[in-house]
This record gives sequence, structure tokens and C-alpha cells, in this order.
Amino acid sequence: MTGDGFGGFVRRAHDAGRLVVQPRMGMSEPARMRAGLLATRDAAATTVGTLTLDSYTRVGDLESAELALLEGVSLNGYPIVSHDRATTHQVLDGIRGPGFPVQVRHGSAAPQDIFRALMTVGLDASEGGPVSYCLPYGRVPLRESVANWAESCALLAALRETGAEPHLETFGGCVLGQLCPPSLLVAVSALEALFFYRHGIRSISASYAQQTHARQDAEAVAALRSLLGELLPDAEWHVVVYAYMGLYPETPQGAYRLLGQAAELAVASGSERLIVKTVAESRRIPTVQENVDALEYAAAVAARTERAPLPGTASQTYAEASALVNAVLEMDDDLGKALLSAFALGYLDVPYCLHPDNAGLSRSYIDEDGRLRWADIGRMPLAGIADARSSHAITSGELIASLSYIRRSFDPETTPGAVSG
Repeated sequence: MTGDGFGGFVRRAHDAGRLVVQPRMGMSEPARMRAGLLATRDAAATTVGTLTLDSYTRVGDLESAELALLEGVSLNGYPIVSHDRATTHQVLDGIRGPGFPVQVRHGSAAPQDIFRALMTVGLDASEGGPVSYCLPYGRVPLRESVANWAESCALLAALRETGAEPHLETFGGCVLGQLCPPSLLVAVSALEALFFYRHGIRSISASYAQQTHARQDAEAVAALRSLLGELLPDAEWHVVVYAYMGLYPETPQGAYRLLGQAAELAVASGSERLIVKTVAESRRIPTVQENVDALEYAAAVAARTERAPLPGTASQTYAEASALVNAVLEMDDDLGKALLSAFALGYLDVPYCLHPDNAGLSRSYIDEDGRLRWADIGRMPLAGIADARSSHAITSGELIASLSYIRRSFDPETTPGAVSG
């Protein structure tokens, strides 16, 4: 796709007052993947398409992906590297275009082969990041992930020479998906966006995943938008909100209510795009129709929601996120090296993340109002800024209860009522 591509499509939709909604959809069989893209395009909503890749491709086990294709075994995503170019062209033919861009979603700490494959078939939009697709997903050393992502950004950025405008979306606002206080999500998302920019990408989206408290989420998105404005004054950027990524409600009522709040958050905060969840999330991989139902429901909620953005810098979340970002940027002019130093020193520290390159000293908890707060800031430069409850040791029982907090709050037969907002 030439011209302004994925980011331009989202910008035009936003300028017209429409929220772009997107599924997380991937099937290994080309006919099923094509049918999923068609259904997404034809939904009663402003949509973009998704090719979500399989687990083998994500970790670079291409031999297993190719063997599965030979044996006719279904995978949990589309193996874009293993399918030949003609097959993927057939999947996209007549569907993908200026009015319906398609993004490749993967989860890889070493996405070079993925980027080469998507570029070969004319695609130019993907997502991830050197931190967010390393720490939560495996044991690939962070140093390798940073180098891999620098190379991958350069590969994708080269498309600009052909007249395309390649797009990358950070996954940093979704680190571990849950129990990560918003300030760290915002900081990592902003830093990954800057990493993309410094490696040649000019069309960028920054993610934020819905958490446990509606007002805190609104403050977080406002803080993220402010930081992006400060860090990326010359880039085209937008914000993408993810519907809650932890244990999802088990009832249709709870699932739709939570998705509705995500759509309200996206519109009210001025965000341009929303990644949806479906009623099936708590049980299995959703069908195409369930994805379409979620897209149309979110679009309907968005259409009746008014924008009501908060001041971006007047919150606790902004104060913490800004302190983290500035501390990292002061470490080294090379942002990749700065990120490595920040994790080595514990200046960035993801709670409950067991990756060897994560300090593992920080802890979080959900307070009585439903807000995510720091229980222990470890060595992060938040002393005097964050109100950490360091004297309280988080028990295993509290951790398990926190993991199911949203499910219990939104499923009516367990605990009636919604999350505080």
C-alpha cells in the first residue's frame, strides 16, 4: 500500500469522528483467514484487518510451522513465513487496500523473518517492541531483543523509499496485561514509540491496555498522549486502547459491559483505535462471528460516547511515567543501551515478571477503590513521587484474588456491580 498507509487510515477515521476497531484474529488455513478478513471488513463498524501469527512463527520454530502445514494440522495463527507468497497474496487479494489496511500481529522478540515476509506480500504494518515482546514472553535476553528490533525497524523503515508509510504499534502499554501500575505501562509504551522513531519509523501507535479502574485508565491515556506529544513532535502517531487482557468475565453480560467500558475509554480519552475482546475470551479462541459481534458492539458504544479528555500532565500517573521516561533517557543517548541499563539497574522493573533481565523487586496491588498501585517500587526512580505501600508484603492469596478482580467485578452472578470509576 502506497501513500499514508495504516496510520493515515486511522487518522482520517478519527478526523471524521469514528473509532477504528480491530480484532485479534489469526487462522492457519488460508481460506479461513481470508473469510475472517472479509467478515472484519464488512462488519458494521470502521475496521482494520489483522493477521495474527502462530506460536511457532513467533518463537522462530519455522520447521514445526512448516511441518504442521504439510500434515494439515491447524495452528493458533497464520504462519506468514511458512506460507508461500502466492498463498498470502490470495488471502489478501481484493480485500486489503486503502480502505481496509491489514496489520500483522505476532509476539516475537526476533521478528526479522516476519517483517521480511510481510513486506514481500505488500504489507507495511505490524506491532511489538524490544521490551514488551521480550520480558513477558520468554527468556530471550533483552540485549538480543533490542538488537533484533533495531534491525527490524530498519527493515520496515526502508519501505518509505518505495512511497509506502510503514507503521509500528508498541505493545509496551500491555506489559504482562494486568497488575502493572499504569505509569510503567505508559512509560514503556512511550519509550518503545521513541525507539521506533529513532530507528526510522515515522508512523507510530502507542498502546495502553484497560486495567482495573476507569478514571485511572483515563488519566493514563491522557499521560501517554502528553508524553507522545513531547517525545514525537515530528511523527504521525495515535493511541490504541486494548480491552482488558487479564482473566475475562465468563458471562456475556460481563464481557460486553467490560468491552463497552473499553470503547468508552477510547472515545472519551481521544484515542483513535480499539483492540476488542469477545464473549468467548474466558473459554476458547473466538469464532469469526464472535469477533464481528464484538467489533459491532464496540462501534455502537463508541458512536454514542462523547470525547472528554483529561489534562495530560495533572495526574499521579503522568508524574510517575514522566520520571521513569526521563530517568531512562538520561542514561545514554542510544535508547537501546539506555533500556538495557534501565533494566539492569532496576530503573524499569515489571512486577511479577520472571524474566532473567527483570530485577523483580517491584510489587503492585489493587487498592480498595480498584486502582492499581505500587506496593514496592524496588529501585525505580519513584521515591517521593509514588505512594508505595512497601511495608505490606503481598501474599499469594492477594495475588490470586487480584488476578480475578475484573472477572469477579463484572460477572453478575459472582459479585454484582462494576469497577469503580
